[in-house]
Amino acid sequence: MTKESIYGLTRKEMEERLVEMGEKAFRAEQIWQWLYRKRVGSFEEMTNLSESLRQDLEDQFNFSPLKEEIVQRAEDKTTKFLFQLADKSMIETVLMYHHYGLSVCVTTQIGCNIGCRFCASGLLPKQRDLTTGEIVAQIMYIQRYLDARGEGDKVSHIVVMGIGEPFDNYDNVMRFLRIVNDDKGLAIGARHITVSTSGLAPKIREFAHEGIQVNLAVSLHASNNEVRSSMMRINRKYPMEELFDAIYEYTDLTNRRVTFEHIMIDDVNDRPEHAQELADLLKPMRKLAYVNLIPYNPVPENPYRRSKPEAITKFFDVLMQNNINCVVRKEFGTEIEAACGQLRSQYERKRRERRQREKA
Repeated sequence: MTKESIYGLTRKEMEERLVEMGEKAFRAEQIWQWLYRKRVGSFEEMTNLSESLRQDLEDQFNFSPLKEEIVQRAEDKTTKFLFQLADKSMIETVLMYHHYGLSVCVTTQIGCNIGCRFCASGLLPKQRDLTTGEIVAQIMYIQRYLDARGEGDKVSHIVVMGIGEPFDNYDNVMRFLRIVNDDKGLAIGARHITVSTSGLAPKIREFAHEGIQVNLAVSLHASNNEVRSSMMRINRKYPMEELFDAIYEYTDLTNRRVTFEHIMIDDVNDRPEHAQELADLLKPMRKLAYVNLIPYNPVPENPYRRSKPEAITKFFDVLMQNNINCVVRKEFGTEIEAACGQLRSQYERKRRERRQREKA
C-alpha cells in the first residue's frame, strides 16, 4: 500500500491524527517545526520525539514522494526540475530568481484537460490530480535544494501556474495554500502567493468566499469571445460574460486586485485594436485590474509565433493610454524549455520512443 505524504496534512489534521495514535496534540507543532523550519529529510532526525512515535510515523507516512530526474539551470539562474512521482508520473517545478526574492512555480495536475492551443501542458492529457502532499513536496524539495547550496536563500513567493488547472484540483490546492501559509511552518505570506486559473467561473466565485488573501490571476489571453474560444477551449463552457461576472463577484467581496495574463501571439491577439478592446473590457474595474503581457515562449508542437517587439510595445502603449496598469513580463529560462510542460512533454516523447525501440 502506498503511504500517505506527511506533507499532505494541515497542522490541525496532524494534531487529530496524533490523538488517534494515542499521542498528545502538541506533538504536531514539534513535527511541524522539524518539517518546515529545520527541514529534515527523515523521521529519524526528529530527535525530540519518542522512538516509538518516529516508527509509527515511518510506518504510516511517506516522507517525500518526489524523485529528481532532470535539473536544468539557465544563465539567469532560473532552474527547472523534472520530478518522478511514486506512480512513475512526471511533473515540472520551476525556481525563479527575482529582485524581490525567490519564487517557485508549482504543478497541480499530471497533464491538463483545459486544452489551450498555445500551451505545452496540454500536449499530454490529464492523468490525475496531484495530492496536497505532492504539491507541498515541490516547495520543500526546492527549499532543501537551496539549503544544500549554502546560499542562505529561502523561497519567498509561490505561483500556482505550472502544469494543470489549479481550480480543477480545487480542494487539494486550497489545503496546499493553507499549509505553506501557516505561520508555524514555512510562513509564506498569502500576498506572496498567486493562483492562476484559465477561467473556471464557478471556482472563482468559490475562491472569493475563502477568506484568504492569496492573489488571483486569470489567463485571459484575448479581448473577445471569438479569439479566446479559438485559443482556449474553456471559453466555450465559460464565455467571457460569465467569466467576468465571477470576477466582479470576487472583486466586490475581496476588493483585491486581479492580474490578467495575456500571452502575446503574432497576428492572433496582439494588434492595437485588440489592446483597445481589452482596455474597454477592463475599464469598469480599472483600479483593480493589472495586465501582464507575456512574450510567447515558442512550443515546437504548436503553430503560434511570438509577437514582434514593436507589436508588444504598441499593445502596451494603448493600455497605458487608457490608464490600464500593465507590464511586459520579464522572461525566465527561455533556453531551458521554460514553457510550462515543455520539458515533461519532451521527456515523455523520448521515453515512448525508447520503449518502441526496445519492442522492435
